[in-house]
Amino acid sequence: MGMFYRNISPTLLRLAQTFPIVGLTGPRQSGKTTIVKELFGDKPYVSLEDPDERGFATEDPRGFLKRFEDGAIFDEVQRCPNLFSYLQGMVDRDRQPGRFILTGSQQFNLLAGISQSLAGRIGMSRLLPLQWSEIKNISDSEASLDKHLLRGGYPAIYTTHQGTHGQIENSHDWFASYITTYIERDIRQLINIREIGSFQKFIKLCAGRTGQLLNLSALASEAGITTANARIWLSALETSDIIYLLTPYHKNFGKRLVKSPKLYFIDTGLAAWLLGIRNKETLSLHPMRGALFESYVVIEHLKHQYNQGQAADMYFWRDNNGLETDLVYEITENIDGQITQKLQTIEIKSGATVTSDYIKAGKKSDQFVNDYPTKLQLIYGGENSFQRSGIDFVSWRDLLCK
Repeated sequence: MGMFYRNISPTLLRLAQTFPIVGLTGPRQSGKTTIVKELFGDKPYVSLEDPDERGFATEDPRGFLKRFEDGAIFDEVQRCPNLFSYLQGMVDRDRQPGRFILTGSQQFNLLAGISQSLAGRIGMSRLLPLQWSEIKNISDSEASLDKHLLRGGYPAIYTTHQGTHGQIENSHDWFASYITTYIERDIRQLINIREIGSFQKFIKLCAGRTGQLLNLSALASEAGITTANARIWLSALETSDIIYLLTPYHKNFGKRLVKSPKLYFIDTGLAAWLLGIRNKETLSLHPMRGALFESYVVIEHLKHQYNQGQAADMYFWRDNNGLETDLVYEITENIDGQITQKLQTIEIKSGATVTSDYIKAGKKSDQFVNDYPTKLQLIYGGENSFQRSGIDFVSWRDLLCK
């Protein structure tokens, strides 16, 4: 299918068999337009970034929609939120599944309109940049871990810059342009920012905190802004899928727990660019390498959940005694006809060699779930996957590549 097979395809097709409207959100340049055109190519396509179409849709929504009685793809639909209530009327008269496909880059604006007008009529999904299992099919699958972390997952990195040497170097220009476009268009639509320079500094400070517990007041202080502003700016970064906040797991454990979320960048390539890391040699020795690898592993799991059409439902665990687990999620197992809820714990280590310290850290991180045991996974930066000392060691190359 086209240049990339996207793992979300079965989910979108399933939603189109159930709901009259399918909605797809995600960050700019994650491939939303490409995939909806490929999967629903029989429908007329309209971009609401086009000033003429947007003007028509805003001034005369009924007349605009009359051209599309049989359905259409509306791209960047958050630019015309007034369409939602008119679409509601159309699909209430004819609930043919998969009639309209909507895409939007800014989840907040899109969801606000949808929750008011289209609840129960729309199947929502979310497309993040490419998963490793998707990249393996279209690119240099033998690429080193450091090269992969530097490139990240935006599809344009793999289509615009072909060639073994040019790929990483040229991607710097792409990231620079992405940040400029993102700030000047999306952020200014989401929040009123006068000091563009301050916001650029703020994003770079967030990149330097990837994989860390969020300390909002310290972040605000370093950025030279109020804590209230830092909260608004952080929310805008989260809404537009630049960052992801992983919340602590808190169920059924009466211990004193950390309450702050951990901050992760959705794309390691973008984070590395913001940190000024421009080549593999710098990255291999950089103090943020471990944090970027942890970001990669956490976000791969997030992409997997979204691609399956599921909620994220991922957490980390840390108590005040220093006991911690990098990633935790609930799984359901059927044991002899009994449905049992268990916790999958994942430890993340960026080194390429399994050491006795890794085994100790793995066993320690599994202690808090002794009531709900599963086999611990330790995802690491090495090349081979194997079992040792009751732990599943998973190579970064095999991560979620079933």
